[in-house]
Amino acid sequence: MKGTPNAKINLGLYVTEKRPDGYHNIETIFLPIPLCDELEMEPAAAFVFTQDGILLDGGAEDNLCVKAYRLLRQDFPEIGEVQMRLHKRIPFGAGLGGGSADAAATLQLLNSLFSLQLSVKQLQRYASRIGSDCAVFIENVPAFATGRGEVLHPLPELHFHDYDLLLLKPDDKVSTAEAYRNITPRPAPSDLRQAALRPISEWKGLIANQFEESVFPAHPRIRECKEWLYAQGASYASMSGSGSCVYGFFPKGKVSNLPENKNVTSYLLAL
Repeated sequence: MKGTPNAKINLGLYVTEKRPDGYHNIETIFLPIPLCDELEMEPAAAFVFTQDGILLDGGAEDNLCVKAYRLLRQDFPEIGEVQMRLHKRIPFGAGLGGGSADAAATLQLLNSLFSLQLSVKQLQRYASRIGSDCAVFIENVPAFATGRGEVLHPLPELHFHDYDLLLLKPDDKVSTAEAYRNITPRPAPSDLRQAALRPISEWKGLIANQFEESVFPAHPRIRECKEWLYAQGASYASMSGSGSCVYGFFPKGKVSNLPENKNVTSYLLAL
């Protein structure tokens, strides 16, 4: 059985307050994008997890696929041993949610493989225990998110068929802990859902990623990637999540150049 967990970008991201549990409340819009990993799973005599493609830090037990498997098996002993193979294409530490997407796909594959008959809401509850942005990958539709990122309000009216998306991933790594450590929570300045329904050409000045304020001074190459996207004619550009990936929306067929910097990886995606 195979899944193709996809990445996401954030359309706007505001950290509105620090919670008593140590987490932060946010407001953002998650937009699924067609940059995908591959996850294969089948019953086996003993548990085996292998990973190739972009190599990740840490051992197998640190991977969110394995954590998702262990979590679900605690409540469902009928889940047997499996062999999992993860092929990584989504860069990590980029604000694209690749690890969370892989974990959500693990929950969905286990649900199918062992006929657990878990509902979407049940799967989302398990996903939110793994990561704050993990639940959005269960339904995998554009959604306005509040709370830690797990309170989701689908936005089916959001679509961008007339645009291409160019992602730039510099070699810089920004840890989530670093990003949050340097942020000052404050209310979102406007209604993000209403702003996102306006033409993309009007987003600049209306929709922002608050993390840019602290990440750009510490990582100027990430800021330079955003500036390069605008210089190439992007209708809107922003950092995704807590970084380090930035993206630009371009009218379809209008991307004429890719960065020549060897320290920046680019991904051109049709939406």
